[in-house]
Amino acid sequence: MNETLLRQIPSVDSLLADAAGQGLVMRFGREAFLKECRGVLDDLRSEILADKLRAPVEEALLRENLFRRIEHRVDEKFLSGLQKAVNATGILMHSGLGRAVLSEPARQALDDTSLAYCTLALDLETGRRGQRDARVSRLLAELTGAEAATLVNNNAAATVLILHALAKGKEVIVSRGQLVEIGGSFRMPDVMSTSGAILREVGTTNKTHLRDYAEAIGPATGAIIRVHHSNYRIVGFTAEPEIEELVELGAKHGVPVIDDLGSGALVDLREFGLQTEPMVARSVKAGADVACFSGDKLIGGPQSGLIVGKADAVNRIKKDPLARAFRCGKLTIAAMEATLKLFLRAESLKEHHPLYRMLSLGLDELQRRARRVERSLKKRLPSEVQVSVVDDGSQVGSGSVPVETIPTKCLSVKTSTMGLEEMAKALRLGRPPVFSRIHKNALLFDFRTIQPVEDKVVEEAIRSLFPQT
Repeated sequence: MNETLLRQIPSVDSLLADAAGQGLVMRFGREAFLKECRGVLDDLRSEILADKLRAPVEEALLRENLFRRIEHRVDEKFLSGLQKAVNATGILMHSGLGRAVLSEPARQALDDTSLAYCTLALDLETGRRGQRDARVSRLLAELTGAEAATLVNNNAAATVLILHALAKGKEVIVSRGQLVEIGGSFRMPDVMSTSGAILREVGTTNKTHLRDYAEAIGPATGAIIRVHHSNYRIVGFTAEPEIEELVELGAKHGVPVIDDLGSGALVDLREFGLQTEPMVARSVKAGADVACFSGDKLIGGPQSGLIVGKADAVNRIKKDPLARAFRCGKLTIAAMEATLKLFLRAESLKEHHPLYRMLSLGLDELQRRARRVERSLKKRLPSEVQVSVVDDGSQVGSGSVPVETIPTKCLSVKTSTMGLEEMAKALRLGRPPVFSRIHKNALLFDFRTIQPVEDKVVEEAIRSLFPQT
């Protein structure tokens, strides 16, 4: 039986000569088609010999099905690993989905910079080589009040670079309660030790007093560092010195103070009904020698680490040998410059900055959008599928304001004919992928993180789960 089936498998040449085969050659090229065609036929032979055909024999050998398998394999090879996705999870800065949604000015800056040569590191006045971070540095200085600034490829790199430049081989005093583990299992003690600095832990997990820092200062001290708690909060019986107190202590002993702000904020989040995150301007005003923070979290730009502070400290950091290893390319610089310019007009952030627009969305607007999709789906889905609009909470994400949620409106989908995990996976495998969340025995789609132009995409994706409709 197997021998008979094997003889029915068409040859590579016959598939290549077929009109459908020629169509795939036109799309993907001859070599790519031939390689995947042979792969499909080899798989088919193996399935026949092992009696593991994934479809009835007649269907498996149909040319249209063979071409479908070939097309799928070639398509998977050419499909970009980075795909545009719909974020219906309600996490505004979803680390797995690329964190911040770039603003239109930032996207335009990427286009302009990528389509031609650009003035990355040339001074237009002199025609000579200049500083690639000059424009971003000026913007950061204006927005934070710092004397100088620069940027690197992420905030962990910023921490390593700062400590390497200012305290390599010396002790850096840090509170035990601030030795956090950040995303991807990266632990701050490991990140900091990589710099060559020696950690000097003081205090306890929940309480560290100013006297703990003072008692640890000695001839081997290179710096004091404050690290933002990021993804967690200690509440109740707690104590930590304010940045102003640490700066005063550092100045008294001639020890630089570093403030690792994590997300870092250029505007007060209380304007958006949230507990505020550490303000960069406060650290600068307090007199911190250096402060660092992420460029792709509350700033809403591309992945980067932003460094601001006193001119002498920042200049030492920029001259450190590691600075070149951690520097940013033209695309990051272009998008960050465009993003920072939005903060020059903070009153218009709600209109032009995607993150602050999402934070500002009112429940009435979210309700209208969710109801519109609900009504349409109820007309098109089978009766066993329950669709409703429910109240829930969105999260800022990426370690920002970790204990707070923002009231939101979600579309809830339930059915007894399909498991929730199965539904969620099918949506993720769609084009574009749609990421939802499972909560209280329902699949939820949060309209705070779904972009308005994606409402119809979400509707069609849900409908595709039930193809008979």
